[in-house]
Amino acid sequence: MAPSRRDLQLTPLSGDTAAEIGAMEEVRLLDSYDDDDNDDSLSKIEEGSGGSGLRKIQVGITGMTCAACSNSVEGALMSVNGVFKASVALLQNRADVLFDPNLVKEEDIKEAIEDAGFEAEILAEPVTSGTKTQATLVGQFTIGGMTCAACVNSVEGILRDLPGVKRAVVALATSLGEVEYDPNVISKDDIVTAIEDAGFEGSLVQSNQQDKLLLRVDGVLNELDAQVLEGILTRLNGVRQFRLDRITGELEVVFDPEVVSSRSLVDGIEGEGYGKFKLRVMSPYERLTSKDTGEASNMFRRFISSLSLSIPLFFIQVICPHIALFDTVLVWRCGPFMVGDWLKWALVSVIQFVIGKRFYVAAWRALRNGSTNMDVLVALGTSASYFYSVGALLYGAVTGFWSPTYFDASAMLITFVLLGKYLESLAKGKTSDAMKKLVQLTPATAILIEGKGSLSLNFSLTTSTIQPFFEAQFFRFVGEREIDALLIHPGDSLKVLPGGKIPADGVVVWGSSYVNESMVTGESVPVSKEVDSPVIGGTINMHGVLHIKATKVGSDAVLSQIISLVETAQMSKAPIQKFADYVASIFVPVVITLALFTLVGWSIGGAVGAYPDEWLPQNGTHFVFSLMFSISVVVIACPCALGLATPTAVMVATGVGATNGVLIKGGDALEKAHKVKYVIFDKTGTLTQGKATVTTAKVFSEMDRGEFLTLVASAEASSEHPLAKAIVEYARHFHFFDESAEDGDTSNKVSQNAGWLLDTSDFSALPGKGIQCLVDNKLILVGNRKLMSENSITIPDHVEKFVEELEESAKTGVIVAYSGQLVGVMGVADPLKREAAVVVEGLLRMGVRPIMVTGDNWRTARAVAKEVGIEDVRAEVMPAGKAEVIRSLQKDGSTVAMVGDGINDSPALAAADVGMAIGAGTDVAIEAADYVLMRNNLEDVITAIDLSRKTLTRIRLNYVFAMAYNVVSIPIAAGVFFPVLRVQLPPWAAGACMALSSVSVVCSSLLLRRYKKPRLTTILEITKE
Repeated sequence: MAPSRRDLQLTPLSGDTAAEIGAMEEVRLLDSYDDDDNDDSLSKIEEGSGGSGLRKIQVGITGMTCAACSNSVEGALMSVNGVFKASVALLQNRADVLFDPNLVKEEDIKEAIEDAGFEAEILAEPVTSGTKTQATLVGQFTIGGMTCAACVNSVEGILRDLPGVKRAVVALATSLGEVEYDPNVISKDDIVTAIEDAGFEGSLVQSNQQDKLLLRVDGVLNELDAQVLEGILTRLNGVRQFRLDRITGELEVVFDPEVVSSRSLVDGIEGEGYGKFKLRVMSPYERLTSKDTGEASNMFRRFISSLSLSIPLFFIQVICPHIALFDTVLVWRCGPFMVGDWLKWALVSVIQFVIGKRFYVAAWRALRNGSTNMDVLVALGTSASYFYSVGALLYGAVTGFWSPTYFDASAMLITFVLLGKYLESLAKGKTSDAMKKLVQLTPATAILIEGKGSLSLNFSLTTSTIQPFFEAQFFRFVGEREIDALLIHPGDSLKVLPGGKIPADGVVVWGSSYVNESMVTGESVPVSKEVDSPVIGGTINMHGVLHIKATKVGSDAVLSQIISLVETAQMSKAPIQKFADYVASIFVPVVITLALFTLVGWSIGGAVGAYPDEWLPQNGTHFVFSLMFSISVVVIACPCALGLATPTAVMVATGVGATNGVLIKGGDALEKAHKVKYVIFDKTGTLTQGKATVTTAKVFSEMDRGEFLTLVASAEASSEHPLAKAIVEYARHFHFFDESAEDGDTSNKVSQNAGWLLDTSDFSALPGKGIQCLVDNKLILVGNRKLMSENSITIPDHVEKFVEELEESAKTGVIVAYSGQLVGVMGVADPLKREAAVVVEGLLRMGVRPIMVTGDNWRTARAVAKEVGIEDVRAEVMPAGKAEVIRSLQKDGSTVAMVGDGINDSPALAAADVGMAIGAGTDVAIEAADYVLMRNNLEDVITAIDLSRKTLTRIRLNYVFAMAYNVVSIPIAAGVFFPVLRVQLPPWAAGACMALSSVSVVCSSLLLRRYKKPRLTTILEITKE
């Protein structure tokens, strides 16, 4: 499930210069970029002020797959008289529409979208911030029995037509469907029923409801135990309802989280049972994995059953006639038929109607829903062979003319198709291996430290103060116990032993160690963790014992969000898949038509003597000869390979990306990245390390150095900008020679800020200029030349020359004025990342043009660009202006990628065709980005583009396999080359080829698992494709 807006996490504020401080206050982290004027007018409209009478609504749109779709919708909306503004968000599948209700109605807007070829639904008014109302739920359902893209289209159509369903997406490769629905209109049971009524198997895997718990219960041995357990549940406060499956031992409990927590619920059941029952929380992914395994096992059992009956049939048909004893028995007449005919008929009937029942059921549900799929072809081909053979036997019994039967063709065909389906299910399971590895990162249990009171994160602890930690007045140690990791609550105190996995996201409150975070972030070097250091659930503690306080659990945890993003990406459709969907919709009717032409053509040819009778099988007729060609055409054609070509490759690629710290949000983003022409880099925190340090502080007045630094630090203390922090740290170090300025001890910094800084008032950030405030009722200005000029501050020539020298050496000059006079200049440097120059050269070799866009001054920007090898520089650009730069590059149809690290880059990330948030760390839910790069390393930009190119190459190769197979095999099956080669493809061989074609496509996609991201030493070896 895609992360919701309430799960949004914001990265620390960052930007390019001190002049950009405060610009972030006007930027939203959303997938659209409305200008402030419209927002202001909207607020007035909604408040009832103003006379414009305009309204803004949100419209849910179904069917958009790429930017062309969103542009089409925008164009359709803007063409409606009365619509003033329309902004379509592709990934969110919705549009914000500003319109005049006197000129156009909501239904007119909906019809305009539907006329453009999309489904639309007017969404309810957005819930105000702070409420807990949940208008819709998102449920994930398993859908068994789908075989090709036609099945997917059929299920999606049925789900979307259900009342109360807002959105429905179905993925063939995972056999999953994600449905957003209104629980007040339709329940999950209604959705499951609709899936089953359509002829498929359906069940709920998980939803975003927070008041349901699925448990595995050990200890229920008989009816009495079950009654005892049900009695305990009935007595527990907060339990609304429960369902116990006594066969599987699964217990589903619906409870009120305001009354009882999940851990208290489990503890209550185990406590009331006096140790009789042992409960374990079941992960939804665990159920999904077991279901996948069960599907493969079921297909294997069907294949073995069919094979065990086909082998005797093969012996009767091929081997026994050459053994006198067996042949004598088989040709012995028993009633109207010989013993051999009776045996073949009986064996094939079991295979056809018992083992092969699934093909008839699937074919019927497809035809009932007005669609066709592979099962229709299999059922048609095997039925034609079976019923012809039965007809031949009956005709022979009546007339005495015995035509050859083809029972073996039907049996072997079903056997080979089942073999192919089994191999396909195994191969498809491999495509989600990366997802399974991510799920397995979370430890099963955790050690809970129990105590009274609460932990204070400001209490600095060392190894020698463990006893005061437990005896401190704010926390009294009681004991520790092992609990299920899925029962951890925010605020819990947890103990992590050396070599153990960290059970939840949190912060260290005691101890120090090194943690291996490679499995989550892709960073191979272990990271040092001390008090107040953040830790990520699923990572491995290397050495020392750590005590952590859990901060994020469940769906809020980083690992859960990574899994959610990968799931969402795997369920999305890449635009290139539209081709396969179209072919799948017409494939089966075309094949059946070709089979009829084959049957009629060979039959007419035989009737008019177009080919000699020697070509006919023994005792065969022109009709039988033609029928075998026709059946081969029906069963050899395979739409499954086309349907699997894209989703399997996307699944593998997104999984591989996640294991390398590159999170891809959808097939659309994955496809676009391969044709990126421009990559726009922010400067601060992207090309540079984002760790600004003051290198120079020069006073140009009678003020002494210490007084000057105190004055500047007091003004900058209210800012969160990296340059401001660097100035404050420099001033503190000057006054106190404070070594903690470099160790990240937040509590010490906060305490030391008090006492030596001056009181300030009227602080304000001036976007693109700097900051200003009052100290001792005198105005202090800290910023660039523009800020000084607007406040009539004269910059002397010698100061200007000093600032230019700083800028030419790739440093930012920060000018300070106090009480109307320029008092000094500070030079701030931000070192470049060591890989920046190599990555820029690698992009150039790949045919991608790097551009640097920064709010810094031109001299500094040019100096940094020269150092990394970037020729195209755009300087003194405000945050909102970066989006305009991107749009200017997109005018000629070029694909533009934006690489940024902060909230101020969100408009540009949203405007770019491919937005990449670098150095996201734990902030994996950045909605404005298409790619989330977990590490703060520019090499991952190369990885993202390279992985996209490799994936698109693999998808095209899959299409070549699938199309070439059908283009070559259908003419062979139809007998086009029979006059020359005199080789007829028997139906069972055609079935084997059909079954293996989809397996070959899935195996082709699995080759992406071998992908290795380019190393720093090999980046320069990448060439333009």
